Formats: sequence, C-alpha cells, structure tokens
Amino acid sequence: MNLLKNRFWMLLSGLVLLALQGCATVKSADARDPWEPMNRSIYQFNDAIDTVALKPAAQLYVQVLPGMVRTGVSNFMGNLGDVWSMANSAMQLKGQATVETFMRINVNTFMGLGGILDVASEMGIEKRREDFGQTLGYWGVQPGPYVVLPLFGPSTLRDAWAFPVDMQGNVTNSLADQATRNALLVTRLVDMRAGLLKTVDAIKASSLDPYSFVRDAYLQKRRNDIYDGNPPSSFDYNEAPTSPR
Repeated sequence: MNLLKNRFWMLLSGLVLLALQGCATVKSADARDPWEPMNRSIYQFNDAIDTVALKPAAQLYVQVLPGMVRTGVSNFMGNLGDVWSMANSAMQLKGQATVETFMRINVNTFMGLGGILDVASEMGIEKRREDFGQTLGYWGVQPGPYVVLPLFGPSTLRDAWAFPVDMQGNVTNSLADQATRNALLVTRLVDMRAGLLKTVDAIKASSLDPYSFVRDAYLQKRRNDIYDGNPPSSFDYNEAPTSPR
C-alpha cells in the first residue's frame, strides 16, 4: 500500500508538471479545461484500461453474484466510507450531518450485520458523502483546472491533491493485514464499476463527445457537492467561497 501511495504521488506530481508546462501554449474551448489535449489523452488511456480490465471484471462480478449479495457488498463498503464522510462533515462544521452520519455507522454496524444491511436508510437517516476535496472547497480553496487522473479519472487540481488524503482516510487502510486491505480495495473498485455499467454504456452510445459529457457532469456534480445541492445562481467556477457558509 505504501508503494502504491508513493507511485501515485510521483504520478500526480509528474502530471501537474506536464500540465503546467503545456498550459501556457495550449488553448481550450472551455476555460475550465486548459489542459484539454493532455486530459483527452489520459481519458483515452483510462478508457482502454477500462475496456480490457475493469469492465470485464465488473460484468463477471454481476454475472456471478446475485443482486442481493452485490447490494450487501455495496452497503458494507458504504458503511466503511461513512466513517471518512463523518470526519469531513466535522471538519466542515456540519453538526447535524456529523451526528446523523455517526448514527448511521452505529445503526448499520450493530443492527445491519456490520453494514451488510442498510438499516439506517430504512429508518430515514440520510446518507451523506463528504470527502477532503469538499472540505477544502468549503473553506475557500478554488477547484483549479479540470484534470483527468491516470486510472482514477475526472478530477480538479484541488480534488487531485485531496485524493491521497482521502485514500489515507479510508478506514480500510487502518487494517493491519495487507491482503485484507488489498482485497477490500479491489472489491470496492469492481463494485463501483459494476454500478456504472449501464451509465457508462449509455454515455458512450448517446453522446457525440463522451469526454466533454463526463467533464461537464463531473464539474457540475462537484459544484453541487460543495454547496450541498444548492449552489448560488451567481456561481463562478473560478471563484471559490471566501468564507464558510
């Protein structure tokens, strides 16, 4: 795991350096995406990896495991993820969200067989997803240019620098057994890809430019994430909040 993190940091640093070298001479039709040529190349690389590895693994996962089992896996992974969401809610001073997420974790852990059953949602306790990129955005850090990360996909410069913190904050990284950690990470990745099988296929089938569609959808989603689904009508991509809301 430490080797993976070190390689990611090296890859990300190299990516940023290449982007900074090229951004002065390359123009994009979208001001949010000044590194578009590089991003498109990485997008194509990711799509190739997805085609030969991730998508087939996700399809096999869906074929082999019954829907009820897959739902249990998703619930279990979601319960682990709630721990980091709770921490980020606290860092954003969202008292109600922090308390409700804490309740979700306890209810699903002790009443939902370790998180396999999502009892909390059935009880009406809302699920919230918070990450360190959202925390940085809440405290006024600008998103910066759009960037596509090798293997990890769409991001912004802010979210890219926050990503290693999110990896470290993942509760699975606290497990002592490396084999268990790796198994959980792979399972989470395949489960996430399985949940996107129809979505990705629909985007490729209906969009003239899947790259632009994914970029616009990601940036809109992140904007909504930062403002909890209620961004101001005067929102400017290049202007982050100057103070906590």
